[in-house]
Amino acid sequence: MTAVTIARVDTIALRIPYDHWAPKPTFGGIARSTMDCLLVRVTASNGLVGWGEAFWGGWQATQAALEQWIAPLSVGQSALDTGMTARFERALHNFGRSGPYIYALAGLNIALWDLRGKIEGVPVHALLGGKKRDRVEVYASLLAYGGNIENVKRNTARALERGYRQIKLHEKTAQAVAATRDVAGPGVPIMVDTNCAWLPDAAHDAVMAMKPYDLLFVEEPIWPPEDVASLGVLRKATGMPLAAGENATGSLEFVNLVAAGIDYVQPSAIKNGITAQWDICRTAGRAARPVCRIRLISGPAIWRRCISWPPSRRRSRWSASSAISITCRMAHASRSTTAGCRSPICPASALIRTRT
Repeated sequence: MTAVTIARVDTIALRIPYDHWAPKPTFGGIARSTMDCLLVRVTASNGLVGWGEAFWGGWQATQAALEQWIAPLSVGQSALDTGMTARFERALHNFGRSGPYIYALAGLNIALWDLRGKIEGVPVHALLGGKKRDRVEVYASLLAYGGNIENVKRNTARALERGYRQIKLHEKTAQAVAATRDVAGPGVPIMVDTNCAWLPDAAHDAVMAMKPYDLLFVEEPIWPPEDVASLGVLRKATGMPLAAGENATGSLEFVNLVAAGIDYVQPSAIKNGITAQWDICRTAGRAARPVCRIRLISGPAIWRRCISWPPSRRRSRWSASSAISITCRMAHASRSTTAGCRSPICPASALIRTRT
């Protein structure tokens, strides 16, 4: 049998206009008018293609890392070499243990898993031990409304009307949480992502103010997010379930989060890749911690992994829009047009930028 090698690695930057029914939130002081992602396309010597995705934030830097360093290293390597991305990570470690190079390697890793599945003629979940479920529980992850109570209430109601039965906020005030509970009523799980809102000394009172509203968890309440010790102290002091991990990369950081008593670990496949992500999931599983991810733009790795992961004692939760998102993005990437797309999150005016 002729060896299958990597013939080329391409990137596709996808920028999808969106509406979240309120003024646009800002990221780094810039209003977010598009949902962005960076797709990674690996073409093998036998013509098969694997698809991956790297973290959307600062995708221009990640694209440069892929094109200037990682693609040249990859071409000619065996497409079945499962240790390739770990080897590249070590070779490039001086570029940093998180950030564009790690995200680029994550995208490559996801694409290689996809490619291996196609070479073997099996779904990727079969390479990960087989399918464990046919359905996954989902939630509506609302974007930030800056504490505007009317926007919070209106969009919570809108999500519930569309069939979602769990809500995640991106807010920082007890008033916003109270308004959501008022709209949702009792029994509807509510989560709050505060995006690292408070220094450790201020986090206790802010979290306690939210506690009367029966939250499933508070996500990343402390700045900086790598202050795992303070997260552990806060968990014990408040009794509030906590979630963390969106800003963590690599298996060891999640070992530390689990050891600190974090209730829900939140690895991002587009920052870690499937290989590290699977190791993180096993770490969480041994500690009976549920894995809770993903938001709107997080594609090829997610659904392969979530149907492979055994059900935990407490249910894993996933954001609902990824399946629609990745379906339309793959179609668009292959035909370089958005004409005729019916996805509610990918209008026909989506912008596609391809680099080869």
